[in-house]
Amino acid sequence: MIEWRTGVVQHVTDPLESKGGGLQEVEVLMDDGDCETIEKAVHSTDIFPALEAGDKVLLNTTAVSLHLGTGGVHFVHAILSKSTKNNRGAGHIMKLRYTSLQRAVLAAEEPSSPYHDLFSGSNQALDGMPVLIGELHSMLPAAVCYIRQLDHETEKPIRIAYIMSDGGALPIAYSKHVIQLRKLGWLTGTITYGHAYGGDIETVNKHTALLAAKHILHADLTIVTMGPGCVGTNTQFGFSGLEVGEIANAVSALNGQPIVIPRISFADKRDRHYGISHHTLTILRDIAQPGVIAAMPDLDSERGDCLRIQIEHAGLIHKHKLQWMTDSSLYIHEVALRAYSMPITSMGRELHSDPAFFAGVRAAAAAACSCLQGYKQQPHHRDEVDA
Repeated sequence: MIEWRTGVVQHVTDPLESKGGGLQEVEVLMDDGDCETIEKAVHSTDIFPALEAGDKVLLNTTAVSLHLGTGGVHFVHAILSKSTKNNRGAGHIMKLRYTSLQRAVLAAEEPSSPYHDLFSGSNQALDGMPVLIGELHSMLPAAVCYIRQLDHETEKPIRIAYIMSDGGALPIAYSKHVIQLRKLGWLTGTITYGHAYGGDIETVNKHTALLAAKHILHADLTIVTMGPGCVGTNTQFGFSGLEVGEIANAVSALNGQPIVIPRISFADKRDRHYGISHHTLTILRDIAQPGVIAAMPDLDSERGDCLRIQIEHAGLIHKHKLQWMTDSSLYIHEVALRAYSMPITSMGRELHSDPAFFAGVRAAAAAACSCLQGYKQQPHHRDEVDA
């Protein structure tokens, strides 16, 4: 089902394209016959002109009609009142294929790319690079904050690359966190693969995205999450975060070190997400191949015991590299997140509402930083960075 409606733009409420993104948030007077309503919509400015008051637009209103909390806004599908011609780019790889919004991008792997030779040579490996993999997009800014906090003893700042999968939002411009992290200079670069688009580098799949992070962006450490939005069905395998296991396997196949960010909560009222979410347990038990670093926060006795029982029942003790990381005081968490000027929430809950969630992210970040010290000492990495 797709629901279409038309309307007229009244004014731009948040011109994100002027902040380094590729979106506008606008208010639209809907064409509803005798009943006039003004509703919010989002418009992509990557291939379409920016909207102005008075523009007539065609809107996809399906998400709002379904009362979705994630993605529950209208999306501008077409501008009906002006031409939308664009100059043809150099790329030949199509994203959003066989839809009315298919677009050509210059993928790093294709022959016309300046990076083509990197993917046709023999050095198709990550050489031990640590890769943090998270299910939820909110894990990205939190992980970056913690990595920066833990990085105070190193001579050079850690080069962090971000890879966005196509498991959630497809345009990277839809992430206000990515816009802010880039504005702060906390990310070395961004990569989008599959049908996700808009990163500094475009790639065809997860394997080449990881190689691009290593060999094009020269990342010390890479973080991979889907964009905003996720899907769950209360079934064993029916959730979009299952891709975490597939990404971990890709990292292992390329001789990198996968580190899974656990999804932990003691504030979520749903039994399946209490303690360690069944999503994380399913990923580590049934999808990820052995050898993943599974970092867990060493919480207080009652909650810590709950995590240990869940891990034992899932049979994870001997399958993966289980690491218990000492959790910090709430104040240390506050200091790390305070450096970031935007609020970070997961499922609508911030640090004080769900400290265990943030403890899980910090545990994985600490494990990644520890892993990184050994990675940076490898001769191939020193030569590469010095070069």
